[in-house]
Amino acid sequence: MNLKFRLTLMNFLQFFIWGAWLITIGRYWFENRHWSGTDFGLVFSTMGFASLFMPALMGALADRKINAEKLYGALHIAGGILLACVPLVDSPRGLIGLMMLTMCCYMPTLALGIAVAYNALKSEGMDVVRDYPPIRVWGTVGFIAALWTTSLLKLETSPGQFYIAAAAAIALGLYSFTLPPCPPKLRAGDNRSLVDVLGLSSFRLFRNRNMAVFFIFAMLLGAALQLTNAYGGTFLGEFSNNPAFADRLAVKYPAIIMSISQISETLFILTIPFFLRRFGIKTVMTISMIAWFLRFGLFAYGDPGAGLWMIVLSCIVYGMAFDFFNISGSLFVEQQSDPAIRASAQGLFMVMTNGIGAVLGSLVSGYVIDAFFTAPGGAKDWHGIWSAFALYALAMAALFVPLFRHRHDAGAVRVPVHGGTDVANP
Repeated sequence: MNLKFRLTLMNFLQFFIWGAWLITIGRYWFENRHWSGTDFGLVFSTMGFASLFMPALMGALADRKINAEKLYGALHIAGGILLACVPLVDSPRGLIGLMMLTMCCYMPTLALGIAVAYNALKSEGMDVVRDYPPIRVWGTVGFIAALWTTSLLKLETSPGQFYIAAAAAIALGLYSFTLPPCPPKLRAGDNRSLVDVLGLSSFRLFRNRNMAVFFIFAMLLGAALQLTNAYGGTFLGEFSNNPAFADRLAVKYPAIIMSISQISETLFILTIPFFLRRFGIKTVMTISMIAWFLRFGLFAYGDPGAGLWMIVLSCIVYGMAFDFFNISGSLFVEQQSDPAIRASAQGLFMVMTNGIGAVLGSLVSGYVIDAFFTAPGGAKDWHGIWSAFALYALAMAALFVPLFRHRHDAGAVRVPVHGGTDVANP
């Protein structure tokens, strides 16, 4: 079997697993189980908590003891078994604990999958920069395919979504053992400290004022990254309670509407080279924050009827909001870091966004929604929720412009042709 096809299938299944439940778990939580928003914030925070330590620990294990493709496969099989157990849990705290274990299995596979793919391509003498992006795109296709599968089978509020994800995870886990070997690279005599192994040496970058400001805003923006993933499907689904919207396409199949965001993501990647060369990293990141403002603001005023165009435009804007921040941020870290700690610095960028930022965003948003935007009967003020998120993004943009001092040098910009950090979201 052709190597590129084998890696394409790996990426497709990797994100199919995530897409089967990530956007729709909110509907299962609120409409099927009828549990609180504060506890739901804890569910999404499990991704952040797992991202703080599991990728580094599993990466160190793959570097020293176990072939990466075997560890990758074992984690997916374990994660699939855990996903299959989700419908059996009948308490919010029980599900939070189970999802924490599931994310401890899933989150490190994002990095391990890249390591396996890079190693296989290099072993065949291929150019990673040229040959990997077309393979990775199929990961986003897999995410979209899973969303459509869950939606068209009418499983958005059903436990069935977790069985689909579990089946895909176990299938990928078994398939992984057939992938080209990716053996440990470090010799037994390697004596790097635990600080180096876990990538903690990159925290020295905070000594530089500009880098410190950058990472703080990466954390703050990371808090916004999963908000529409967490609540977008639930927001559209609740329009089913309104007879004027109950039969609308966006209400019947909200996951399909939300998948426009991922389609947009694949398209906006192509525009990044132009924007980076023309305007520079600071401007591109500011555009990203303004795009997040529009993403939330359009949701605040949109509806599945006459306002459907706002919902669709919000999904289109998402591609700019996500890609411009992640890829430009990765490039800035690459250019500003010492070559000896570049990999660790990219890891720190992920910790600040997918780790600390995601945890704060999930916990704070869940509390705020429960405390200020939920009526005694459980009805949510979605206009107020999305407006608050929009103002948060706008405030970040207003603070970022004067605080982040970086001069654009068009001659120094080296544009990556793929989003190396897009493991934060498909």
